[in-house]
Amino acid sequence: MYVDVPQTALMLRVSQTRVRQYLGEGRVQGAFKVGNNWVIPLFDGEPVITPGTRGPKFSWAARRPTPVNRIHVNQHIIRNNTKTGEREPVITVKRYDSNSYGHEVVINGPCRVVYEPDKGLPSCPGAKVWIETYSKVEVICKEFNNIIKNTRVRRGFG
Repeated sequence: MYVDVPQTALMLRVSQTRVRQYLGEGRVQGAFKVGNNWVIPLFDGEPVITPGTRGPKFSWAARRPTPVNRIHVNQHIIRNNTKTGEREPVITVKRYDSNSYGHEVVINGPCRVVYEPDKGLPSCPGAKVWIETYSKVEVICKEFNNIIKNTRVRRGFG
């Protein structure tokens, strides 16, 4: 796949002038001109720029790691739901900036189950087991409108 100078500048998070400077110095691998426009090939989705001989090393291509999603089942809410007959959501999805509560969670990708009896979950020290994933997590919260609290249904047989 090929891109032009503005697209390359966005990918590398630098200005178009800096990309043109790299092109003028011959530091962009495989780049060529078509008319007045530069055409830059991508290798593994990124343009390849050879490092310079002097000055600081470029750090503009550094990507932030994706924050981990932690999924935790709250046993205290389960206990409270059993006692009171309520249907509060018991599953907590802890993201780096927020918490989401639901009755179901769909994980779209790989995940791992973590058990740390000594440390516990950083944001919830009482939790000893949780699921970690870097994939997208879908939280589903159900409505339980037709359930009557604290009632027993007697069924006759025969």
